[in-house]
Amino acid sequence: MDCRIELIFVPVTDVDRARDFYVDQVGFTLDHDVRVDDQVRFVQLTPVGSGCSIAFGEGITDLVPGSQHGIQVVVDDAAAARADLVANGVDATEIDVQAWGTFTSFADPDGNRWHVQELPAEMRQPAS
Repeated sequence: MDCRIELIFVPVTDVDRARDFYVDQVGFTLDHDVRVDDQVRFVQLTPVGSGCSIAFGEGITDLVPGSQHGIQVVVDDAAAARADLVANGVDATEIDVQAWGTFTSFADPDGNRWHVQELPAEMRQPAS
C-alpha cells in the first residue's frame, strides 16, 4: 500500500497572524483560505517544494495551540535556510551540526516548533 502524508494540522490561536507569519516570514505558499460557515475556516499552506501541506483555522482541530512540536522539513542548506528565516524576522536557533544532519529550528507565534534539517552528504538522495 502506497501512502503519502499530505496534510498536517497546526493548532493556532489567531488564524490571520499565523497565516501572515507562515506566508510573509517563512515563505510558504497560501493554497486556500476559506470560510466554510460561521464555525469553520480552513487555511492551507505548502512549504515551497513540499508534497505535504499544513492546515489551521477555526473549527478544524481539537489540538491545543502551540502543542505541535514535531514537524521537520529537509532543506539543501540549513545555514542558508536559517539566514532567510532570520532576514524575515523569524527567531531561528543557531546552526547545530550533528552526525545525522545540520539543524536549525524556529517556532510560530503560538509556539508550534519546526525543525529544519540539512541531511549529511551520504544520506542525500541523488538528483533525478
